[in-house]
Amino acid sequence: MSGFTVAIVGRPNVGKSTFFNRLLEQRKAIVDDVSGVTRDRQYGVADWAGKNFNLIDTGGFVPDSEDVFEREIRKQVLIALEEANALIFMVDAATGITNLDEAMADVLRRSTKPVYLAVNKVDNSDRLLEAAEFYSLGFDNIFFLSSMTGSGTGELLDEIVALIKDEADTDPTDLPKFAIIGQPNVGKSSLLNALVGQERTIVSDIAGTTRDTIHTRYNLFQKDFVLIDTAGIRRKTKVHEDLEFYSVIRAIKAMDEADVCMLLLDASKGITAQDLNIFSLAVKKGKGIVVLVNKWDLVQKETNTAKDYEKELKERLAPFTDLPVIFISVTEKMRIFKAIEAALEVYENRQRKVPTAELNDVMLKAVEAYHAPVVRGHPLKIKYITQLPTKVPSFAFFCNFPDDVKQPYKNYLENKLRENFNFKGVPLRLFFRKK
Repeated sequence: MSGFTVAIVGRPNVGKSTFFNRLLEQRKAIVDDVSGVTRDRQYGVADWAGKNFNLIDTGGFVPDSEDVFEREIRKQVLIALEEANALIFMVDAATGITNLDEAMADVLRRSTKPVYLAVNKVDNSDRLLEAAEFYSLGFDNIFFLSSMTGSGTGELLDEIVALIKDEADTDPTDLPKFAIIGQPNVGKSSLLNALVGQERTIVSDIAGTTRDTIHTRYNLFQKDFVLIDTAGIRRKTKVHEDLEFYSVIRAIKAMDEADVCMLLLDASKGITAQDLNIFSLAVKKGKGIVVLVNKWDLVQKETNTAKDYEKELKERLAPFTDLPVIFISVTEKMRIFKAIEAALEVYENRQRKVPTAELNDVMLKAVEAYHAPVVRGHPLKIKYITQLPTKVPSFAFFCNFPDDVKQPYKNYLENKLRENFNFKGVPLRLFFRKK
């Protein structure tokens, strides 16, 4: 999974969101609608020509009132410039160049990052002629397209994915990497400090691969791993620390580097739409996940609160519910080492390779026990199963009608894999292929 990040910038109503949705909808599987995830999702993973990249729509973060508008947008553009690897600057051919476009172009032209000028709403030849005025903004890479119909988007995407290097794993350590992710103020930094705080001498800092995530080598109680912290970084730029946009980009970056994500929730608030967003992105990226419910010491307890809370939480996280949920209190140092143990266990599960003979033995029995529905009068036959040599546990099922295996049956097979082999906390991928 590349950590390459592309941000779409531009003034309001030029069609950023339409364009953004179009890129994410290329393959329906890319963004699943998880309950509670809002329609105006601001980030996702886009695939093009076999490469994928993080896509961020800055439009979703801009306030509505006029006076703060330009200031806020400028702030967004500056953050996007700093954080993204490439930018798509969107303008609208129907309205022509506005003052806001010029102000933005001004900021973007000084950037060393690649900027692609996307002139939207060019859906006929007259518009194409009118759109020529945008050459005056002074960008080399200019594309005329229509977000609505999708014409012209392919050429732009070709240019962008050409920038993505096929990355060899340039990682100096083979240690497990855990990222602490979650909303601002849920206690991410406190958790990090609780884990490493007192024993600062034992901790050695590894220079982070990107300058905005800090990697802390943790070697204590015979456990050795790297914590990726995204919270404790103070920036020189005059960006307000609480900017949601900022924390989102950071979380995505940390996620790309991690093996296991520790999603920290606030017990009193429960799981928010943004948490679900982050969660579904981690699942999409095939990361191990541990859910930590913090500030549990402050919650009023009934007889079976934790059990009920966990049940409710898993209903929100469905369909992926086979994961550890641990109730902690960072301030009281309650169960924080249990959290680390769970993360190490999930890391082990993510590395798990099931021997082919054992896999077939177990899974073919499961297929026998519950046959797949008949396809056009023919029985669906699964003949052989093997685990693929990938980072995320993936299984290939060889069968006679690979395209006709329906979701409920896939869920059944996944549940059987989970029942028989421990993949707790790890998203599984099932592929169906013709023998």
